[in-house]
Amino acid sequence: MIKTAVNGTGRIGNAAIKQISQRDDIQLVAINTTQSLDTLIQLLKYDSVHGKYQGELYKIDETTLKIGKDTVKVLSSRDPNNLDFGDAEVVIECTGSLLTTEKAQAFLKNSVKKVVMSAPAKDDTPMYVLNVNTNNYQNEAIISNASCTTNCLAPLVKVLQEKFGIIDGLMTTIHSYTNDQRILDGKHSDIRRARAAAINMIPTTTGAAKAIGKVIPELKGKLNGYAMRVPTVDVSVVDLTVNLSCDVTKEEINQAFTDASENEFKGFIEIDNEQRVSGDFIGSSYSSIFIPDMTQVVNSKTVKILAWYDNEWGYTSRLVDMAVFVGSRA
Repeated sequence: MIKTAVNGTGRIGNAAIKQISQRDDIQLVAINTTQSLDTLIQLLKYDSVHGKYQGELYKIDETTLKIGKDTVKVLSSRDPNNLDFGDAEVVIECTGSLLTTEKAQAFLKNSVKKVVMSAPAKDDTPMYVLNVNTNNYQNEAIISNASCTTNCLAPLVKVLQEKFGIIDGLMTTIHSYTNDQRILDGKHSDIRRARAAAINMIPTTTGAAKAIGKVIPELKGKLNGYAMRVPTVDVSVVDLTVNLSCDVTKEEINQAFTDASENEFKGFIEIDNEQRVSGDFIGSSYSSIFIPDMTQVVNSKTVKILAWYDNEWGYTSRLVDMAVFVGSRA
């Protein structure tokens, strides 16, 4: 069982804590948070999006928490150099503030041998997406798990590239708002994200499409896109349009994703044949939920597809999987 610590208790950090507590292949031994322990327990127990945590959850003492199967040491420091994660082997970095190898190296002491960032790195730290490029993993100590959108997009792109060949393409993620935005108009480095998230559709940037070149090198420079932040609290959708190297039909595209969902991407790609809507996918652990009835083909080579993803829970599922993956190769 891989022993892990979670650094940061925002939306992704808390989801990781809860998921780890319910798995038998990974153990949570430590958390670092700037919240009080009582506040942390409240936010773990009650979630406005994902509902009430159903496992055991209580405070043992002022620095120890019981959650699910795990007894967890709770630390509180903004300086990673001051942290002692006990016998943790892998640190899941969820603060969003330690996104370079230089900064994350502070975790590599005592028993910690691996660090997984829960966001794209701000330097050349290696980026991996499970079942897309993890066969190239070189046992690096510090890696990025990419973004939630890249984790949805990359499996889709890999299927299309390997089956048909991609010339180029554009992507839009219609994305639920996040804590990076403002509830009411207020200061932000992105002037559009400064506007009230719950009442506006907000066009903004995403690095998800360009990041594909880091995990599928042959597609470097061939994909780009942007994000449209919308007034929903969770679940997003990738709208991908690509020009393919060969003639295809809608049926061939859909069959390729059905085959992938039953084979190399089983557990990662789901097929939605029930014409569901975004709220139906809250809590989904899949990376991509492909929507076959929305597939469109023009002139036999231009293809548009849609895929849902829970940008919180689904992404966190891959993040925890990645911690197990790298930890088992320590």
